[in-house]
Parts: sequence; structure tokens; C-alpha cells
Amino acid sequence: MATCEVCGNDYWMTFEVRTVSGDVHTFDCFECAVHKLAPICEHCQIRIVGHGVEVSGRFFCCGHCARAVETEQGAEIRDAVGARPS
Repeated sequence: MATCEVCGNDYWMTFEVRTVSGDVHTFDCFECAVHKLAPICEHCQIRIVGHGVEVSGRFFCCGHCARAVETEQGAEIRDAVGARPS
């Protein structure tokens, strides 16, 4: 058994996540993994669980947030949600 590094639960079904940098984290659920590892949108402060967007090395949850902060390069970001092909 191992202990979740976020909530401290000692659980027989914990799992490890290995990051690109080589760090190893132990969690008992995806909720704890997201809480610890998901980046935070630099505009609205929400955890980015989906793809998100990166502009100038900064992470945003969507094109709207990127455009609100990174006015020049963010203006090029477009969300696909709601867009219909012609």
C-alpha cells in the first residue's frame, strides 16, 4: 500500500505519475493528481484539465483567456468550440 501525496489516504490502489522532468508522484485518485499537477490558467485561475493553449510560454484554459492577457499573440488564438465548418 502507498499513501497519496495530496490527501494522505493510505490506499491499496494508488498509482504513480512520472513527469517529463523525472519526478514521481503517488495518488489515490485522478482528482488528487489533477489538483497537484494540472497547470492553472493565468487569466481565470481555473485548473487546465483539457488541452488549453500556450502563448509565449504562458498557459490558458481557452482562447478567450489567452486573448484577454496576451493581446498581440493571443489575438491569433481561436477556440474550436461552436465553430462550424463551411
